[in-house]
Amino acid sequence: MNLKALQSQISNVHFVAQRNANLAINQSLTMRNWLIGHYIVEYEQNGSDRQKYGSKILQILAADAIKKNIKGLSETNLKLCRQFFIQYPSIGQLATG
Repeated sequence: MNLKALQSQISNVHFVAQRNANLAINQSLTMRNWLIGHYIVEYEQNGSDRQKYGSKILQILAADAIKKNIKGLSETNLKLCRQFFIQYPSIGQLATG
């Protein structure tokens, strides 16, 4: 093996590993967002105290995420998570089946 071949091997390993890591992160974030949407819809339909909080639930959840330093869960993003679950209700079956 010469220096150019070594450099090529290292570059290839790096870029393949980086691509695989990005795919895993994307899959995890997709499932996270779907599950968050599922939980919100479930709460809106069956939560025992849902009438108390009503339409402010997403504001409350977004504020709680900020307090807990959870990034990416603004009120708008929570709406998108809910919409994602409603649009694709069977994604969870793909992950578990």
